[in-house]
Amino acid sequence: MNVLQLDVSGRPQSWLSAKDAALLYATDQIAWTVGDPFIVLRGGTQRLTGLPSRLDLHPIIAVRGAMPSRAWRQQPSLSNPKLFARDRQVCAYCGQVTPWDDLTREHIHPKSRGGQDTWMNCITACRSCNGRKGSRTLQELGWSMHYLPYVPSLYEDMILRGRRIVADQMDFLLANVPPHSRLRLN
Repeated sequence: MNVLQLDVSGRPQSWLSAKDAALLYATDQIAWTVGDPFIVLRGGTQRLTGLPSRLDLHPIIAVRGAMPSRAWRQQPSLSNPKLFARDRQVCAYCGQVTPWDDLTREHIHPKSRGGQDTWMNCITACRSCNGRKGSRTLQELGWSMHYLPYVPSLYEDMILRGRRIVADQMDFLLANVPPHSRLRLN
C-alpha cells in the first residue's frame, strides 16, 4: 500500500512507500491527514514507557514546507500503461475493449509524417486497427474515432499511475477530476 502525499494546499505530489511516509511522521513534517489510519507500523519497546512503538499511517498526508511541485508541469508524462488506462482499454477505431497484450499506442497524425508523441496525438488502438491504419491519416482512410484524446489533469495522472488506491485516496482524487474525464465513468 502507498500513501498519497500532498503539499499543504492539497495538490498531489507523489505516491510514497510506508517507509518514506513514516520518515515524514517521525520528523514532524505532516501538516494534516485525510482518512482513517490504514497501515500500522510497529517497532521496538520504548525505553521510557516500556510500551511497544506504534505508528499509524493515514492514506493521505499533507507535508509542511516548500516542496518542488510537479503540479506546475504543463502535462503529465505519457506512458503506455497510463494511455491505455485513460482510454479504458478501448480501441479508438473499432470501439472494442481489448486485452492489455493486444493494445498499441497509435499516433493519430503518424510520426512518419511529423506527428508528435503527445497526449493529444496518441490514442489506444488494437493491433489489428493499428496495422490497417499504418502511416495513413484518418482523412485518407475515411475513418473516425469513437472518442477524442485529452491531456489528463494532475489528479487523473495520480490515478493513471496504476497504484493500488484505497477508497479514501480514490474519493479525494475523483473529487478533483474534471467532469468530462473518462475516469469518472463506471
